[in-house]
Amino acid sequence: MKITSVTRYKGSTYEAELDDGRKLYLHADIITDFGIHAGMETERDTLRKIIYASNFRRAYQRALYLLDYRDYTYSEMYKKLMENYKSAPLCTAVMKRLTEHGFIDDARYAERMARKLVEVKRYGYRRSKREIMQKGIDQFIAEDALTPYSDVFYENILELLRTKHSRYLTDREDRKSIEKVKSALVRYGYDFTEINRAVKEYFESTDVPEEDN
Repeated sequence: MKITSVTRYKGSTYEAELDDGRKLYLHADIITDFGIHAGMETERDTLRKIIYASNFRRAYQRALYLLDYRDYTYSEMYKKLMENYKSAPLCTAVMKRLTEHGFIDDARYAERMARKLVEVKRYGYRRSKREIMQKGIDQFIAEDALTPYSDVFYENILELLRTKHSRYLTDREDRKSIEKVKSALVRYGYDFTEINRAVKEYFESTDVPEEDN
């Protein structure tokens, strides 16, 4: 197989035409790495390597471009690459390079997400873990990311009661309002044991007679 011509196509991309009429669009780095030039004879295996190297470079650069705008988990980036390149071996190889260079790090992603979910949104452990895992992050990585907040969750319930839900907690005999607050906290990811404890403590701290559970 012979490369009949190599011409600049656009920017740093070159067009290499084969003697069977096919055209390859290759970055200048690929041209240099393989010593590609007009009149070059190439074996089929070498041509496969050229095409693979070109696709790998495109996929890797695409990933870096996406990472300029936001962080991605391993799962998210892998799916993005597969949408365009349809090759599991190629995308897996690109992901290996990205993780080796620290561009993709699920533990780091989970830690940042945990901080936002717990400190900003004030979600409970269960919802925080679920939200992190929905990004394709491993269960154990999610749990490790949330471990530093074990003492924060209960304080968050009290804070939510004092701020967001205080208007519903003016009368401990108003069981309908109290149950509404409890249901909201369950949706936030807290369990009934800690919710009941926090509601009891809230009424005690506001000098309201204890709720009759």
